[in-house]
Amino acid sequence: MFDNEERSGLYGHLTARQHECCTFDDEEPPGKPKRHPLWRKVPKRQWDDWRWQSQNAIRSVRQLRELLPFSPEELEAIGALEAEYKLAIPPYYFSLINCADPNDPIRLQSVTSPLEANSSFELEDPLDEDKDSPVPGITHRYPDRVLMVTTHVCTMYCRFCTRKRATMVRGGWDAISRNDERMIEYVRDHPQIRDVVVSGGDPLSLPTAKLKYFLHNLRDIPHVDVIRIGTRVPTTLPQKLYDPELLDILESAEKVWIQTHFNHPREITPEVARACKSLAMRGMPLNNHSVLLKGVNDDLATMRQLLRALLRIKVRPYYLFHCDPVIGAGHFRTSIWKGLEILEGLRGHMSGLAIPTYVVDSPHGGGKIPLMPNYMVSASDDCVILRNYEGMLVRYQAEDKPTTIRPTANRGVSQLIQGTQTAIVPKESERLERRRQYLQNKPAQAEPAGCSETRDEEDPTARRSRGRKLVASLPVVAE
Repeated sequence: MFDNEERSGLYGHLTARQHECCTFDDEEPPGKPKRHPLWRKVPKRQWDDWRWQSQNAIRSVRQLRELLPFSPEELEAIGALEAEYKLAIPPYYFSLINCADPNDPIRLQSVTSPLEANSSFELEDPLDEDKDSPVPGITHRYPDRVLMVTTHVCTMYCRFCTRKRATMVRGGWDAISRNDERMIEYVRDHPQIRDVVVSGGDPLSLPTAKLKYFLHNLRDIPHVDVIRIGTRVPTTLPQKLYDPELLDILESAEKVWIQTHFNHPREITPEVARACKSLAMRGMPLNNHSVLLKGVNDDLATMRQLLRALLRIKVRPYYLFHCDPVIGAGHFRTSIWKGLEILEGLRGHMSGLAIPTYVVDSPHGGGKIPLMPNYMVSASDDCVILRNYEGMLVRYQAEDKPTTIRPTANRGVSQLIQGTQTAIVPKESERLERRRQYLQNKPAQAEPAGCSETRDEEDPTARRSRGRKLVASLPVVAE
């Protein structure tokens, strides 16, 4: 990993200050990578070179122990996992880790954990992708879309990866193969396919010639409208998107949409903003996939920070995936109720642009199933009772249905169904309090221009009284 010059010039500094790592407690702002002491003297030109980042990626437990503190028991456990699951962490992404925190959210995503050895009911192929594969590398599950696995290589191997079974395949991905041609032929021969998800591995880790082969062949198929590239390169190796040659290839494919994968707000750095801007300036829309991960983003505050940060760099939150039951990732899984709790705190509290669709990728190849809090509380032939983000309950009249009042109940939701009330509002509603203030402070309406009659200035007391009458007409407040 490290050449002799680096080791003599930098590793000695590391051992002199045993594991003095990036703690984010100094003058550098959050989100700005703070290099590990081992890399602090690397020139900026090298640091910004994606090739240097790839060549110096951490790929073994031996290298990890030089950078992070581990107990002997932890080293033994993760050493046993080394042969099962690949490890790769570019120095840039490693520099986002707070090395003093064993539960750091960036570390959890990238560094091998002894918990990966625990497995109860997790599966190697939890989505049955291989069973829906008419051609090796193609998964055809939905009528008009296919998934195309173009490589098993990634710039960083996520510890919760759904395709852990595949990323252990080594070699054979650089040259264009007969199977690559078969995948293109399959898409060409099925005119119902409108959308191709180019995935992996990470397709942006492919040699440029092979990436160009896939993208240009898909571009030239008339019935393909959209080419989606699923990638973590903007997250883990944004420097690669500084490369004009790569950007030229992506732009020339014309139909490309980028699906990024950010899980934590600390992943949104100036380097990432630059990379995403480069893609957006070339005309490529950017959507984000996140995975709900225990200890990483399974709290409302973190998720809100992430979603706002994504919008600031013009990346639209698209999906929030419930973590798949893949082998070695059970410790990342939350309850579905936790996901719904987070969604409840997003809808209505943030811009609709920031709200991802929460989905479970169902077993047996059932595909993505969207989940959301229940906003329809009750229903009758005449109306439905809807709930908003505040907890306000509203009667919504059905089309072409007269209201039929049956005085059998007079409290709660029943009074909405019976039509004796139109809404029930939480006792303390910030929105209605603002409305009350607006009404009470609203100035008297000016007379229309040209009116021949005049009147005295309305007495302030009378105006306040009028405001109180208007406020009194607001919906019933639930005690």
